[in-house]
Amino acid sequence: MLQYVIRRLLYSAVVLVLASFLVFMFVTVSGDPLAALKITPNVSEETVQNIIERKHLDEPVPVRYYEWVKDALTNKFGTTLLTDEPILPDLWRVMKNTLQLVLVAELLAILIAVGIGVYSALRQYSVFDYSMTTFSFLGLATPVFWLALMLQVAVVQIYLATGRNVFPIANLNSVDPGEGLSFVIDRAHHLVLPVIVLMVANIATYSRYMRASMLEVVNSDYVRTARAKGLAESRVTMKHAFRNALIPLVTLVALNFGTLLGGVVVTETVFSLDGMGLYFVNALGTNDPYPVMAWLMITATMIIIFNLVADITYGLLDPRVRYD
Repeated sequence: MLQYVIRRLLYSAVVLVLASFLVFMFVTVSGDPLAALKITPNVSEETVQNIIERKHLDEPVPVRYYEWVKDALTNKFGTTLLTDEPILPDLWRVMKNTLQLVLVAELLAILIAVGIGVYSALRQYSVFDYSMTTFSFLGLATPVFWLALMLQVAVVQIYLATGRNVFPIANLNSVDPGEGLSFVIDRAHHLVLPVIVLMVANIATYSRYMRASMLEVVNSDYVRTARAKGLAESRVTMKHAFRNALIPLVTLVALNFGTLLGGVVVTETVFSLDGMGLYFVNALGTNDPYPVMAWLMITATMIIIFNLVADITYGLLDPRVRYD
């Protein structure tokens, strides 16, 4: 196992370096990051030239990439284009906010989806199974931005009708959230709608995978053998079927979690949440390539890490999987 992890980490490091160069090249050739600054009144040519020299914008792409890597490794993930401020503090702040949102949404989605998937498989073609299948199709077909906007509209309508603000429709906290438990409650209150938005599509996807995997496992030979031995149905389901049925879901959850942690662009933008998604949108808006590069590298790293987590979890769930 240890040798496998080391090999995967070395391979992932090579992939990350190649990916960083390709991303840097595409971001670099996408346009002049100083185009807006050059036409801004009261900005001297000397100021623009200082930025060009500081960021090596007049050098070839390989040289600029080398300078970016050196800056990123020695100066807190690089610095911004105009203000020369370290990127890492802001990136770490928004990453923690996104992690809170994604962790809650993923944990709830997994628990609900696994329950739905297992029960649907055990009660195949029942009213519950058909109902959950319909919900899954609707959840997969619903655009994230539309669902977020509809939830906001519903909350506003409730407020106009009753005068009660059921859930906040923007921001991570109130103006004065307080401290300690009051802060936690206020943050949880603000995250209710974004969590629901993220959960809907994930529950729909995970439950379908879990149902299909469970149906395949419960009809396998070793499950029928366990029943023939006279084991209780609950023991057959949980010990022999459920554990193996989780394996395909592990892959999906691991990959999806890595992507969500780096992304959730639409949800955070609609709800104005100070997370990685909104950070990425703002960086694109200011045409600053260095925060964009930092965001892309964090996203790529998360995807690689959770790929490795998924592979390792295979061995824990299924003893037949070997890494020799």
